[in-house]
Amino acid sequence: MADELEKSFQVLKQTIPLLIKHQISAIPTNYALWYTYASNQSAPLNAEVDKLTVNNQPISAAKIQELYRQHLADTQEVEAWQLRQTVEAMLIELSQSLGDTRSDTQNFKQAIDNRLSDLDKVEREGWSVEEVMQLVRSLVKETQHIKRSTLDFTAALSSAEKEISELRAKLKDSQQNALFDALTGLYNRRYLDEELKVMQPDKGTCLVMVDIDHFKSINDQFGHQMGDRVLKAVGKKLKDSCRDNASAFRFGGEEFAVLLKDSKLKQAIHQAEVMRRAIEKVSVVDRRTGKSLDGISASFGVAEFSGAMRRSDLLEQADKQLYQAKTLGRNRVMPLG
Repeated sequence: MADELEKSFQVLKQTIPLLIKHQISAIPTNYALWYTYASNQSAPLNAEVDKLTVNNQPISAAKIQELYRQHLADTQEVEAWQLRQTVEAMLIELSQSLGDTRSDTQNFKQAIDNRLSDLDKVEREGWSVEEVMQLVRSLVKETQHIKRSTLDFTAALSSAEKEISELRAKLKDSQQNALFDALTGLYNRRYLDEELKVMQPDKGTCLVMVDIDHFKSINDQFGHQMGDRVLKAVGKKLKDSCRDNASAFRFGGEEFAVLLKDSKLKQAIHQAEVMRRAIEKVSVVDRRTGKSLDGISASFGVAEFSGAMRRSDLLEQADKQLYQAKTLGRNRVMPLG
């Protein structure tokens, strides 16, 4: 017992300086993580932390939370997080599907209205004999029945959409500390903000902003479910294209970000070009028609963090370069390498 107490005290004396060195608050999860690191209880954790700190790069609060979830959280914690993420992704897809179905229903209603108008015109102008008129009246009756059913279905969809919207709002409230985007599985905007907070100008940090070209047209033409599959596919390409010093994030909507550490502007531009070419190869199948959607592209804006910049300036500079890429015709990286 005395030996265990002495060992714990020795680990404690190593843990506190680590928290101070990396400017990490001593909340229970942070302390547990660094105590585990100092006591060498988890080889995978130590290897990952050593890789992060090899160049004295500060570690963000979001990264520490991720390390805790990966290496220390018990099974129930991890499963609960995964369940929330899965449920949110399902709600997003269901909400988009209902929206698309509702749009289709409105179009069907309009087509029926037009047909009824034509049939009424035939009857008014007496274009048919009695037998044909009987058939027309029957058709009008059946069509009106379909119209009423369509309106009932539209009302049901509106109610379902409202319930799903409320569920998503509640789920969002329960995920204030979430670090990942439910749809794509990438890190989210909050995680990126945490990483930007600990940037240091002398460490070589670059930010790449990515925007899918003509994404609204994809949603309008193929529906939001297809749009979601495009977002997932592009997100996967970005993640797969990231090297060890790069991380991909879902910034919001059809916009993504890639943060590169220990990287100069020229290297970041080259990496962005690799990602741009990878996205050009994306092919997504429309489940309704079985046809493939090809020709997907994205525009890229790259900026490098320097000592004269504020952290908000890095985002602004990358956004300006992204705007320039879209202005010049899209599907390109700016600035040019």
